[in-house]
Amino acid sequence: MLNQKRLEKIEQTLKRKQPTLEVFLDNVDSSQNISAIIRSCDGVGVLNFYYANKKDMEVKIHKTITQGSHHWLCRERIDSSEKVAFLKEKQKSGFQIVVSHLSEKSISYRKVDYTQKSIIVMGNEAEGTSEEVLALADEVVVIPMQGMAQSLNVSVATALLLYEAERQLEEAGNYDAPQLSIQRQEEIKFDWVHRDLITRRSKGTIFTGRIKRSRRG
Repeated sequence: MLNQKRLEKIEQTLKRKQPTLEVFLDNVDSSQNISAIIRSCDGVGVLNFYYANKKDMEVKIHKTITQGSHHWLCRERIDSSEKVAFLKEKQKSGFQIVVSHLSEKSISYRKVDYTQKSIIVMGNEAEGTSEEVLALADEVVVIPMQGMAQSLNVSVATALLLYEAERQLEEAGNYDAPQLSIQRQEEIKFDWVHRDLITRRSKGTIFTGRIKRSRRG
């Protein structure tokens, strides 16, 4: 079993999760960038994280980058052939699609109302967001750049968008009261506790009450 402090930490994390703020990565190639984005997602309370890639393969997680934050998201790979249909379904369910992309119609990322249900879409490091996904955008945003470079690294850019959303959600009081139903919290907590126990046992450490014991001991 987990000690009480660990269990309380999981419960408090679930109470701050924001089901109305999601992230979708459109062909982001670097597994290091993806891992850094996952860490930022966890930092602002994102629950659902999606990605599609050209090879339709599961993404490699760099644990030294995520620092375990990948355990606290619901991650899902979307087949590249289904990403447009997936995002259209998100729109039908009330999500606005916010795409980071440099174009003539781009607005500052700070001008978007992230208190609405929002799915932030970030594109490939070199090519940006694919045309078919960009065509679905409700808002196209850009991060103002005052230097010679036109853009930031995708993981840094994602973090900036997420923390603007976090600022707005905090001002709206979304972190003060649970946004997930009690039933949904319990469902996720069951999965998280089970996975956390397996992870800790695989490292040779188990928890009983407040006593930590090593398998080697």
